[in-house]
Amino acid sequence: MSSSVWKYFHWSFAVTGLGIALCFWLGWAYTGHLSGMVTFALIGVILSVLEISLSFDNAIVNANKLKDMDETWRRRFLTWGILIAVFGMRIVFPLAVVSVAAHIGPIEALRLAAREPTEYARLIGEAHLSISAFGGTFLMMVALNYFIDPEKEVDWLRPLEDLLRKWASVRGMAIGLVLLIVLVFSGLIDASQRGTFLFAAVAGLVTFIAVETLGHVLDSGASLAKGGLGAFLYLEVLDASFSFDGVIGAFALTQNLFLIAIGLGIGAMYVRSMTIMLVEKQTLTEFRYLEHGAFYSILVLSCVMFAQSLVHIPEVITGLIGAAFIALSLVSSVRYNRRRREEAVTA
Repeated sequence: MSSSVWKYFHWSFAVTGLGIALCFWLGWAYTGHLSGMVTFALIGVILSVLEISLSFDNAIVNANKLKDMDETWRRRFLTWGILIAVFGMRIVFPLAVVSVAAHIGPIEALRLAAREPTEYARLIGEAHLSISAFGGTFLMMVALNYFIDPEKEVDWLRPLEDLLRKWASVRGMAIGLVLLIVLVFSGLIDASQRGTFLFAAVAGLVTFIAVETLGHVLDSGASLAKGGLGAFLYLEVLDASFSFDGVIGAFALTQNLFLIAIGLGIGAMYVRSMTIMLVEKQTLTEFRYLEHGAFYSILVLSCVMFAQSLVHIPEVITGLIGAAFIALSLVSSVRYNRRRREEAVTA
């Protein structure tokens, strides 16, 4: 193993070992036999791979934001932020959803997760419409805010990106496009659920605007640390939106909340390690179009979340589409770098 890999992923390897050990222990606690222990460990590994595949684009976006963040706030995000991501989104969020859906307290929701996992999973599933609307709206605003930017200079898919950049001269274009898509999907779902869908979508839009506004207010101050707080909050909400898909999809593999938390927590550690590596090795600078691939992946994920309000789309498809965009952008970046070197030699 190279020293570079060990440098960035040693904590992830340690968490993986601890997580798999906990999966074995959970398997014994719930089943009492070896095959159950192996099954729990296998599911934990699959969940961690699912989280990594769905969140690689999240690592790229995080790295893009972190490279301009104050060192103090960068360190805080990579420590406190990962704790919030693992315990907040993988444990507290599912409990909060069940508490609201079933009108019970968080302690009772935790008891339900431990003793009646099937009922717990059913309640989580009933909240999928609100989650899809909120997450789809927030992530689509994130993607469009990147492409509809008059100061964006580098294009990967030039015709489309050039058009989107020109639209930046129209005030509120991104918001208008998102609201149009929300209205289209709200017209397709059952009338009894339309109010829930629209409320969650508007909440996602308001959350994005609020986080952006707070970030601009803090960034306008003289202290870079204040600006770091705005970026910190932005990244936390973004991570939450990315995590919706993984958390909900995890229930297709297991209904055990604690196994889900372990598996997704392992994956979240690898995303953190990849983020640090991207920042310190300046990979985004070296690969010109990698960031574009990540934001196209986000755009696709937002469309998938909207579509899930109507039909179920397997999480593996979402992960493969996102991975395909990132892989293609990486190949395009390598080709661009090769052309530049050839031009420099012939010049």
